Order: sequence, then C-alpha cells, then structure tokens
Amino acid sequence: MKAALVTGGAGFLGSHLCEFLLGKGFRVICMDNLITGSKKNIEHLNKNGNFSFINQDISKFIKIEEKIDYVLHFASPASPIDYQKIPIQTLKAGSLGTHNTLGLALAKKAKYFLASTSEVYGDPEVNPQPESYWGNVNPVGPRGCYDEAKRFAEALVMAYHRIHKLDTKIVRIFNTYGPRMRKNDGRVVPAFISQALEGKPITVFGDGKQTRSFCYVSDLIDGIYRLMMSDINDPVNLGNPDEYDMLQFADIIIKLTGSKSKITFRPLPTDDPHVRRPGITKARKELGWEPKVSLEDGLRKTIEFFKGDK
Repeated sequence: MKAALVTGGAGFLGSHLCEFLLGKGFRVICMDNLITGSKKNIEHLNKNGNFSFINQDISKFIKIEEKIDYVLHFASPASPIDYQKIPIQTLKAGSLGTHNTLGLALAKKAKYFLASTSEVYGDPEVNPQPESYWGNVNPVGPRGCYDEAKRFAEALVMAYHRIHKLDTKIVRIFNTYGPRMRKNDGRVVPAFISQALEGKPITVFGDGKQTRSFCYVSDLIDGIYRLMMSDINDPVNLGNPDEYDMLQFADIIIKLTGSKSKITFRPLPTDDPHVRRPGITKARKELGWEPKVSLEDGLRKTIEFFKGDK
C-alpha cells in the first residue's frame, strides 16, 4: 500500500484530495494546523483505517517515522481575506513549509507534489496564461505575500529537482470551487452564493468586467492525480478555460439560486487581476486531461452544499 502525506489536508482542496487518494487505495496522513482548514472537512474520513490526522504547523520541523511514498504540499492560506490577515504565516507556508516538506521527501525517497497557483502570473498581460508566461507580480503589494510565497516555492522545488534529482511535480491551480469551501473566505464563488441565498446584495468589485475561469473540484483532483502519476516535472496549469466576467457570473448565481438579490459595486482591490484564464494545452496533450463538469452543474452541487452548511 502506497502512503501519502497531504499537508493542508483539512482544507477545501486538501480534504477532497485525501478522500480521492483513500479511494485509490492509499494510506493517507493528513497534516494541518487548522488555521484555515477544518476538522469538519475530514471527520467522515476518520472511520477509514488508512487515514490519520496530525495537527502541525508545516513551517516547523516535520518528523514522521513511517514509510511515505508521496509528499503533497497543499498547506497555505489561499484566499485574499486569509493571506492578507496572516501574511507572515502565508510566507512561512510557502518558504519554510516547502523546505521542510522537500526535506522530508528527500529523506523518505518520496515523490513530491507542490500545489502552486495561477497567482504566480499576477495581473497578467497575456490571456490566456500559458506555463511559459513569467507573470506580472507586485512583490510588495498586499497580495505579494501569497504570490511571492508560491513563486519562491516553485523555485525551491525546481532546485531540489535539479540538485537532488528529486521527482517533483508542480500544479498551477486556477479558480476551483465546490463543496467544503468556507462561506466567508472572500473568494467569489462562496461570496456570491451566500449573498444570493441570504437575499443580500451581491458585491461586485470594480466595474465587474474582470474575468475568472471556474473549475469544479472533482475535475481538478482528477488532473492532480494524473500529474502526480506522470513523468512531468515542469509546472502544469489546471483549470477550466471557459471565461466569465463578474457581472455574467453574478447573473448566473442569481438565476441558479432563484434569488432576488441586486448587484452592488465596490472599488477594485489593489493588484486584483483583470483577467484570469488558464492555457491548458499542456494538460490536454501530456495528461489527456480537460474539465468535464459544466459550470451550471458544478454550481448546483455547490449551492446545495451551502444550503445545508449551517
């Protein structure tokens, strides 16, 4: 039985990944300090004998005695509200956390997987964004703590790959949504859905013409597993290339929830990306992957989750 350590395993994406790997017959060790994750996301996994949980900050030294075949580093605050509230912890997760987990992978002769982000592209000057694009990032702006933590993490992973010949993977994750997102995490999907369900005004920043692309969580996890099992070491974008501006997206949420919410406008936050769309040619060609879940189907499942998430 293969064993996998998933850092950030009690978070939105991490919990879905833990569940998926258990389904594939892995022994899964979930590590999380619960700063943004929640035990509620993994409580249904506790009855599985192949699952265990360790409450630990990954910026501290990691000691695990048992055999590990895969180290998957997903621990980091991932929403602007979180990482602007705790910027130092965010930087530590990307720097010290990446260093610690790479060291563990090296000691265990394990394969290593970094969850990076589309935010490494910053406010892009090209659209869609291919992996070859180096980005347009403000290193000292309010988003810099997250963007630069991930950019540093990628550089460190590639250094371990080149110097220590560690088998490493890097996924650049574009906007992903689905059940287990937190209502108040500040990202557009939970924000719009919770506002619509409560009949509150839907908050659109700027003029609402900025774009995002939305990938349902099951599609993303499938792509992550394919990359995990591949021979690719360079970064790979995973996301849905269908692009929507925020006004379009707000209208879709209002329609699917049957809400009577109106749209209200607020100033655009500093360094907020104007466009965001993944170029997924590499994933299509080398992983045979592309998203399958339509936006409406994925949103209906997510809305149902939020209706029951009291």
